[in-house]
Amino acid sequence: MNYLAHAYLSFHQEEILVGNFIGDFVKGKMMVRFPKGIQQGILLHREIDRFTDSHPLVRAGQTYLRPIFGHYATVITDIFFDYFLGKNWNRYSDQTLEEFTFSVYEQVTRYEAFFPDRFGNLFYWMKKDNWLLRYAEIEGIQSSLTGLSKRTRFDSKMEQAHLSLLERENEFEVIFFAFFEDLRTFAKQKLEEIQALHDSD
Repeated sequence: MNYLAHAYLSFHQEEILVGNFIGDFVKGKMMVRFPKGIQQGILLHREIDRFTDSHPLVRAGQTYLRPIFGHYATVITDIFFDYFLGKNWNRYSDQTLEEFTFSVYEQVTRYEAFFPDRFGNLFYWMKKDNWLLRYAEIEGIQSSLTGLSKRTRFDSKMEQAHLSLLERENEFEVIFFAFFEDLRTFAKQKLEEIQALHDSD
């Protein structure tokens, strides 16, 4: 999943949110640098990604994309799902998306001292250009995918992926709604497991 979903699936817990955001940037022995709550968020991030990558509905959605985008289909569906989460935000939260994204930036910024090097630069641009809010719009998705395309070693064609979203938006949205219910239930249960395990240490 992408950043908006990871933020939402932190369940209003600040250190979990930070860990969920930096999860892709923490490897091996780096884990011990962080407070327990951030460590739990990193573990949750990994579980969310593992669940997403193996879910049959997600794999079904990726079958539309693989003929054009190859293994980049995984990245593209993550970003598509942030689009559908943002677009349907009122279905999932009583807080407005604008309020939520402002709160996320404010909370994560408080933990700047713990940012892995590469995450610091990414978060600067995320906050400056308000990626989390812009994911709810096709233009925001296009911009994000184009930025990713510029950073790939091979010709990913990701700058064209928003066209596939427009072509099959209804089908992808049906997949998202069904999958996200499973993911939300899984993430909540998994976080409780992670916290119970750490609290018993």
